[in-house]
Amino acid sequence: MLNSNSVTTLNLSQLDWQKVNNLMPVIIQHYVSGDVLMLGYMNQDALCQTLDSGKVTFYSRTKQRLWTKGETSGNFLNVININADCDNDTLLILVDPIGPTCHKGTNSCFAAIKTEWGFLFELEQVIASRKSADPKSSYTAKLYHDGTKRIAQKVGEEGVETALAATVHDQEELKNESADLIYHLLVLLQDQNLSLQDVIGILKARHK
Repeated sequence: MLNSNSVTTLNLSQLDWQKVNNLMPVIIQHYVSGDVLMLGYMNQDALCQTLDSGKVTFYSRTKQRLWTKGETSGNFLNVININADCDNDTLLILVDPIGPTCHKGTNSCFAAIKTEWGFLFELEQVIASRKSADPKSSYTAKLYHDGTKRIAQKVGEEGVETALAATVHDQEELKNESADLIYHLLVLLQDQNLSLQDVIGILKARHK
């Protein structure tokens, strides 16, 4: 849901275009991982087109024209949320990217600096990629091959071991067992065609 600082066609005029000479810096951020993907610029036409299409459109300073990210590669940036900063002269856009963002084929135009929480998203992508892999190629692929019952059994086992480590106040063991529990839970969610994002959605709804 858009918050009070979100950019819509209703408050577009509140942005300080004069301060930035009609070219507003735009930070693009992955809406799940939190990774900063790229920096671009928009004039008012580019922002209006972005709002209308739901796909990020920039103003190219070199080509002197509007360009929609992905118009040639198909790697579009689907808009989730657009926010202005406190001075109304910079935009932050949360996106769901289709394919890599950088023209060099990487997910981000910046060096890969993962946040602690962002690593969970990366791990989930790796786990998902193992669903159709050869069972002999990895432990994760073997779990998928063994089926839901075995995966669920591992979640139960790791849950008990995590609880036992806590009861004896063994913090090192608790950390290790918690890691095992989270990993196996991610595998189970993927097995059921769910993701950590689905669980977070439930937690957010409860928080309200």
